[in-house]
Amino acid sequence: MVESTARRVVLVTGASRGIGADTARQFGATGAHVLVNFREKRKRAETVVTEIVTAGGSASVIGADVSEPDDVAAMAADIQRTYGRLDVLVLNASGGLERDADPGYALRLNRDAQVDLAKAMLPLMPSGGRIMFVTSHQAHFIHEKPDVPAGYAPIARSKRAGEDALRALIPEFRSRGVGFSVVSGDVIDGTIIVRLLERRDASSVASRRAAGPLPTVEDFAAAIVTAAESDDADGRTVYVGGADYLTSSAVGSDRG
Repeated sequence: MVESTARRVVLVTGASRGIGADTARQFGATGAHVLVNFREKRKRAETVVTEIVTAGGSASVIGADVSEPDDVAAMAADIQRTYGRLDVLVLNASGGLERDADPGYALRLNRDAQVDLAKAMLPLMPSGGRIMFVTSHQAHFIHEKPDVPAGYAPIARSKRAGEDALRALIPEFRSRGVGFSVVSGDVIDGTIIVRLLERRDASSVASRRAAGPLPTVEDFAAAIVTAAESDDADGRTVYVGGADYLTSSAVGSDRG
């Protein structure tokens, strides 16, 4: 049975912690109903939902491994059945630095799964809906600035491949009146990526700190929420931190 709701319905993938969790909280504060996606950490996701509801918002958990097509199809069917639509899709879930990840996992998750998710959710999205892809400067600018930490390079390349594949879908998004934006950030203080990189290549994080203050999780989440509410969402890239990346030559190609 479809629930009648005047609230926007927002799905944030990988929302049980970090950037995804804070993005979910900030969307909750706008009055949206937030679907907090998780793969394994249900209790963490439920904690995020509780925080949103306690603050006066509306939210629920929705479990799915976004790299598994059957899970994605089931999640889309659940959203269709329960809400009848999806207003905002935040493609936040990513990975590849996990110790047990196979060599092809980063590309499957950061490119293939993002495309599959967008295609699965697009039929649920009304005109005026928004799809947001969350990425890093090291991935977004990898063609212009390929000097990234060796351990992160495969993830950066896969994230850029995901962005490029999604940009190729912009004509389809436009045909349905759905906007698409990329939100790219410098190394974000307080995230698991920073902790993993500091273990594997501490100098890479130190060099980013030396370049200027790093954005916080709250800063980055706020940029995602603001971009989702913007009318200028037709291939736009929103940049958070990392002023040294933002040369005129690099920023000129941020539209699809």
